Amino acid sequence: MSVLTCVIESMGSSCSRPHSLNEAEAAENAKSADIDRRILQETKAEQHIHKLLLLGAGESGKSTIFKQIKLLFQTGFDEAELRSYTSVIHANVYQTIKVLYDGAKELAQVEPDSSKYVLSSDNQEIGEKLSEIGARLDYPLLNKELVQDVRKLWQDPAIQETYSRGSILQVPDCAEYFMNNLDRLAEVDYVPTKEDVLHARVRTNGVVEIQFSPLGESKRGGEVYRLYDVGGQRNERRKWIHLFEGVNAVIFCAAISEYDQMLFEDETKNRMMETKELFDWVLKQRCFEKTSFMLFLNKFDIFERKIQKVPLSVCEWFKDYQPTAPGKQEVEHAYEFVKKKFEELYFQSSKPDRVDRVFKIYRTTALDQKLVKKTFKLIDESMRRSREGT
Repeated sequence: MSVLTCVIESMGSSCSRPHSLNEAEAAENAKSADIDRRILQETKAEQHIHKLLLLGAGESGKSTIFKQIKLLFQTGFDEAELRSYTSVIHANVYQTIKVLYDGAKELAQVEPDSSKYVLSSDNQEIGEKLSEIGARLDYPLLNKELVQDVRKLWQDPAIQETYSRGSILQVPDCAEYFMNNLDRLAEVDYVPTKEDVLHARVRTNGVVEIQFSPLGESKRGGEVYRLYDVGGQRNERRKWIHLFEGVNAVIFCAAISEYDQMLFEDETKNRMMETKELFDWVLKQRCFEKTSFMLFLNKFDIFERKIQKVPLSVCEWFKDYQPTAPGKQEVEHAYEFVKKKFEELYFQSSKPDRVDRVFKIYRTTALDQKLVKKTFKLIDESMRRSREGT
């Protein structure tokens, strides 16, 4: 009951009953006033919640960032939530081995040195069985027998050779992690760990949201944010536009390790070129004229390993890259080159009246909890300063 309703009812009762309210009426009015006060307080609190939008192409690591927020700034995953990831993790194992087995067969047909991709006859039989399981909509839970088959196939030289060509297939980043933990995953009383959940690959469908403060749930007085994550695949992007209004900051994830990979949904399109075009499109949206932009150059851990083997110039956007000395110096040189490309794109795609909006770039590894925590505290500080005009 609202205050206005209480006033009207009180006025009506004063016409038909004595002016003095009985105790029951007084208690009811006091209760209504208390409800109105609480609604007003909640409305004011809502006004101080800052809206963050997490965007990026598929496989950019957005979902892992989202899970890290839950672990870092909320209560994390309870046992029921952890257990719910068991089927996802087992599916990741089957999907990975299917991609590798099918990939080996394909490479054996098209590569000049085809013998490298031919499995032993025993393992071909195992591969057919596991590939059939990987094609199902529902997967059996891993057990000791299935794990023996998966491990035997994974250790086959032809599969390892295929895995080294993972960038031309669609091998998930979690492949090696789960293959190294097969026995634990197949235990009867297996409960996924936080690390397992972070590595688990499941595509975001629709919109998911989480409310948090970088100070954590136990501390008061910090800024409160509501983070929205939307699926990054092309067929999910039509849902983005409905969330564009009232955004305080866009966090855009770019997986810098994917400069030599193709899209899952379009194997003719380079993932980095897709990210470039997507970032350009987001920057030009009219509703983001005053919106802060936080760019996460993500998957630095994979980038660091890959850059030593695969030249950055294989990507059309980076074809003018000139490498320097090998080792750590080369990693930093390559990273700075990529960073500069995104900076140039930002200023080219921003109208003159938009270049003064907050724009920050962060080197991130979504699996690194300490780094993610530090990054969000820096974002909090940057946005606080922006609001205060300092």
